[in-house]
Amino acid sequence: MAKIPRPDDAITEAINAHHERVGREGPRPYLGFSELGHHCDRWLWLRFRWAVAEKFSGRQLRLFRRGHAEEASVVADLRAIGCVIHSTGDEQEPLWAGGHVGSGGCDGIIESGVPGAEKTRHILEIKTYKESRFKELLKDGIEVSNPTHWSQMQACMRVHKINRALYVAVCKDTDEMLCERVRLDKTRADRDIERGKYISESDVILQPTPGASPTWYKCKMCSAHSLCHKGDIARNVNCRTCAMSTAEPDGTWYCTLHDSTLSVEEQLAACPDHAIHPDLVPLQADALLSGRHVVAYFIGHGETIYNGHPDSGVMGSHEFIAYIVKAKGLDE
Repeated sequence: MAKIPRPDDAITEAINAHHERVGREGPRPYLGFSELGHHCDRWLWLRFRWAVAEKFSGRQLRLFRRGHAEEASVVADLRAIGCVIHSTGDEQEPLWAGGHVGSGGCDGIIESGVPGAEKTRHILEIKTYKESRFKELLKDGIEVSNPTHWSQMQACMRVHKINRALYVAVCKDTDEMLCERVRLDKTRADRDIERGKYISESDVILQPTPGASPTWYKCKMCSAHSLCHKGDIARNVNCRTCAMSTAEPDGTWYCTLHDSTLSVEEQLAACPDHAIHPDLVPLQADALLSGRHVVAYFIGHGETIYNGHPDSGVMGSHEFIAYIVKAKGLDE
């Protein structure tokens, strides 16, 4: 009897490819609470502007799915010991802190029943960890070991006007669980929220975190590494990478060229008049607005390139990006 041939990695590769194909989400339209604790203002600005995007493998997307699936199990366990919980799973409610700063919701709200604080309301946040990171969490606590999660809970507590949070971490390797109660720090929460508003409403690129360098491990792992350290140009053409758009304090996006407020769909599509924001171009000299439809880039050696609506002597943004990439050998 013939043996079944070994599949090698064909099945795994097919599953991962499936997740990569269907698991892509559009860019987040707001600056999320989960990002407020990030160390770098520039990365947050670039991400909010849809100039960079993190790319996840099929394996990573399956890990995210596993973490999401863990939420229901943790909620069931908490209910089993007497916690009264609502606003979980698909019932999570979006949260807004003003302007462009918000969240898709916390993992739940506990009205009562937390052992040791039975009458106290809590925000619920559930995360999964690999074993090495879980050991760091056990040693240092959430505020030190994972400041982004800590800031996320602070913002959620502030907006919900709840003074406590319950952080439940589950180790994926051992199923060990850590439950840590967190106290609201109003000063830190307000500071993080105001930082988010400042970053999202800035019309110019912000400075990177102090000490940033091409060889620093945090920079090397960052999706903006090529923009910050290799003179790359932003490859994404959308309204947020356009010189003509502005993030308004009321949470909208405004196009100065067409005098209109832009929907998320319009921002994603961009119009033919798109001209890349000067801070997203690896300039060797200077850039300025020229007329209503183009940006003039002084590339060096007396060369001036006009970027805007494709016309005589003007490059559309896709053509302009291809030109810069080739001229600087960015894909070599």
